[in-house]
Amino acid sequence: MNRTQLKRSRILRMALTDTDAMDQDTKGEPFILRAIKIALVVALYWFVSITMVFINNYLLDSKELDAPLFVTFFQCVISVCLCWLMNIFSKLWPGYVDFPSIKLDLKVSREILPLSVVFIAMITFNNLCLKNVGVAFYTVGRSLSTVFNVLLSYVILKQTTSLYALLCCGVILGGFWLGVDQEGEAGSLSWSGVIFGVIASACVSLNAIYTKKVMPVVDGSIWKLSYYNNLNACVLFIPLLVLFGELGHVAGFSRLGDLHFWGMMVIGGMFGFAIGYVTGLQIKYTSPLTHNVSGTAKACAQTVLAVAYYATSKSLLWWTSNLMVLGGSFAYTWVKGLEMKKTQVPEDSSSTEEKQSREDSGV
Repeated sequence: MNRTQLKRSRILRMALTDTDAMDQDTKGEPFILRAIKIALVVALYWFVSITMVFINNYLLDSKELDAPLFVTFFQCVISVCLCWLMNIFSKLWPGYVDFPSIKLDLKVSREILPLSVVFIAMITFNNLCLKNVGVAFYTVGRSLSTVFNVLLSYVILKQTTSLYALLCCGVILGGFWLGVDQEGEAGSLSWSGVIFGVIASACVSLNAIYTKKVMPVVDGSIWKLSYYNNLNACVLFIPLLVLFGELGHVAGFSRLGDLHFWGMMVIGGMFGFAIGYVTGLQIKYTSPLTHNVSGTAKACAQTVLAVAYYATSKSLLWWTSNLMVLGGSFAYTWVKGLEMKKTQVPEDSSSTEEKQSREDSGV
């Protein structure tokens, strides 16, 4: 029973919060140099993440082309092409480009297929939420990922959550409902966007859990996983494009020959590919906990930028809802970080005892 509980705890920790420490190479560097590197990496993460959201909003908000699935499909195609390009560069300049060797393996593709279905749902509903609620309300509309982490960890992994973490989730839920209420008061509420945001939040949590389950299939390489995920998505999107009639919308699009439009589509796909790299880079140079805090602060900056850029006026309660969501998310990250530190030593001890027991029994 204890061994089963330990295994579940490890799976949850892998799925919802990674535990890798800062790279050992940076420990011998001067503090100033290390601080500059961290600042540049965090700034790069903020730039890529915020720019990607605004570009996607621009593409999805087009009045002439109502084809969110096609936009998402095209970004997956760009990601697959970039994976192949990076694979070629790594072979031409192995000392400068570090990228795993990739090839088409149908067996691996089939094993990753369940994750790809969740991945498609996640990016599709994510874009549909952004299309309907806009950038300013996007943070609140997609704020329930943490709540679903707690819920799914209990339903799937039978892992309980502490009272303090549940209280943080309560604050997030309160901020979410207050935000919905204030959007309604302002007359800008999109219920479809809210529903898409809730589904997207659930898919984000499911994606995190299933990602860790299939990582051994791709030898633990996040880039190989990204390649197969996007490759499967390209195939799975085709019947969806036909089913929802988006191919007809694209064929009748007046700007089909506009280089500016296709340039923005390509740039959006490149930023979608780059976000995976800069996320890993930020975790490498800081920590998973700092990455989550940085993501929360980035969401706050993104909301302020959106309100200023689109010159919209928001009420005090609307801003309060955002602060509740961001504050609850930050508090949850902090509480889970403390809990991980407390449980890491006992679990490491349990792992040592389990290994010793196996050695004693000759296993």
